This record gives sequence, structure tokens and C-alpha cells, in this order.
Amino acid sequence: MAKKILTPNQALAHARYVRGSVSKVRRVLDQIRGRSYRDALIMLEFMPYRSTGPITKVLRSAVANAEHNLGIDPGNLVISVASADMGPSMKRFRPRAQGRAFAIKKPTCHISIGVTPQDA
Repeated sequence: MAKKILTPNQALAHARYVRGSVSKVRRVLDQIRGRSYRDALIMLEFMPYRSTGPITKVLRSAVANAEHNLGIDPGNLVISVASADMGPSMKRFRPRAQGRAFAIKKPTCHISIGVTPQDA
């Protein structure tokens, strides 16, 4: 994966080891990337996906970081970076016929969201 370039007025937030597959999280992140903070919150509230809950938490954390650490007004923030990377899979086993074991992989992912001011 390409290294993300940070600007001096960019605030980031990460959530690691979130239960859910990367593809399902990425389909939501693709919809909110490049949008304003308010538009993204409204979109996330009405999307019918389970992954919108953790994404909303990370987005609110990134905005709080921008507000507290950089002194930027949340009203003019835009989502500049939104990515999801694969985390480790939890491995579980179910019993099957004739003493065999059936492997179940429960995927996790790491979510990263960065916000910048609209004029930057």
C-alpha cells in the first residue's frame, strides 16, 4: 500500500482490529472520501451497513483531533484520507462429521481517516 502523505494541518484517527471484512468497510469509505464532515455524517447515519458504526466513531475522533490539537473549526473540514487495511483474521473451528474440524476465519481490519480544512 502506498504511504500516505501528511500535511501540517491534517488530523488523523485510527481504529485497529475492527471486526468486519476490509471490502465491506471500503465500500462505505469510498462513498464518504472527499466529502465535508456534515455530509459524511448524514450519509453514514442513513446507510444500511453494519460498518458505518465504527467508521462514524473514527470520523468523530479525527474531527475532535483537528479541533483540539490544531484549533480548526469542524464546520469546514473535508475528509481527505479514508482507508481500510486488512488486520489479522481470528481463527475458530467447528466440529464436522467423522471427527473432522471446519475452519472459520473471522476477519478484522484497520480503519484510518484524515481530515483537512476545506481551503487547504
